[in-house]
Amino acid sequence: MRFDIITLFPDFFASPLSSGLLGKALDKEIASVHLVNPRDFTLDKHHRVDDEPFGGGVGMVLKPEPIYAAVESLPILPRREVIFLTPQGEQMHQGLFRDLALNFEQIVLICGHYEGIDERIIPLVTREVSLGDFVLTGGEIPAMALLNGVVRLLPGTVGKEESLQAESFEQGLLDYPHYTRPAVFRGIPVPDVLLSGHHGKIEQWRKQQQLQRTRERRPDLWQDWIQEHPEELV
Repeated sequence: MRFDIITLFPDFFASPLSSGLLGKALDKEIASVHLVNPRDFTLDKHHRVDDEPFGGGVGMVLKPEPIYAAVESLPILPRREVIFLTPQGEQMHQGLFRDLALNFEQIVLICGHYEGIDERIIPLVTREVSLGDFVLTGGEIPAMALLNGVVRLLPGTVGKEESLQAESFEQGLLDYPHYTRPAVFRGIPVPDVLLSGHHGKIEQWRKQQQLQRTRERRPDLWQDWIQEHPEELV
């Protein structure tokens, strides 16, 4: 999968793209990331990418010309999504990551800055996505979150792909608690069932923990889940 990131701060991505599973996935060419700076497409000597808003107001607005030129400089793969990272977009969720991982070959990420972007950039965009109901200094952090969430779902990134099926949100529930050695840490023991070797009881315990955690911690997810699985509560 190809990622093209339109960003005024390409250096922001240097460390995350070379670390952990993401760095290994890029080394194995499971995905590729291309960073494009809109300043490289400006025509004035100061490489200006922003200007004052029409109608007045505080802050500066990203100009349309450099963004258009940056996006239009990219190759176009058959299945391409152009995403603008904005607080006004659809909030990121696991279903979105699965959709992008399964159905697209190229994802273009446009990172906003300043007070916002010129609205005439929106016709370039096929989807607007938000990290959450808050405002950051720019779109680089949301872009990195989306890239990470999608790449980890691509075949070959995670060593044991079956582990992806048992984590939070994949089944509409939060994940169950995990334990490893030592069996007792600071007086806190591992639940006996996990030491029993009885796989059926372990699976039952884990499912019960998922249900309990989701009900207590994410009542919104819990309501969605019980509507889709009423038979499991009988």
